[in-house]
Amino acid sequence: MDNPVEIRHATTVAELEAAQHLYDGPARPEWAARFLAADGHLMVIAYVAGVPAGFVSGIEMLHPDKGAEMCLYELAVAAPYRRRGIGSALTRALAAAAEARGCYDMWVGVDLDNEAAQATYRSAGAVDDGRFAMLTWGFGAAE
Repeated sequence: MDNPVEIRHATTVAELEAAQHLYDGPARPEWAARFLAADGHLMVIAYVAGVPAGFVSGIEMLHPDKGAEMCLYELAVAAPYRRRGIGSALTRALAAAAEARGCYDMWVGVDLDNEAAQATYRSAGAVDDGRFAMLTWGFGAAE
């Protein structure tokens, strides 16, 4: 890669908005601010030549008898930057942040047919913990 990758934790709404081309939809400033204000919500962004090339978001969850664990919520790398280790580097950065925060583990749900995601997570140290079903409740469209 001609330009080195810089990986850093997002701390401002402007950083989250600058990475919105990597999201499923446009960032909303009020949601970005709420995300940053929520304890345990993390976003790590990879930059190439100063431009966001990928991100990973995580949410720390607490339970009275388990303590804290990190859920890797979403990972995305822009198409021109894929297969260069950016996804694995982002995943490792989130894992390091989770460990530093005292989390006992980190987990991610992955579609069984998403071989690229599985390979990325495995290359960053994840192991398969078995099959599970994800059930959801829909409460209407996001505003």
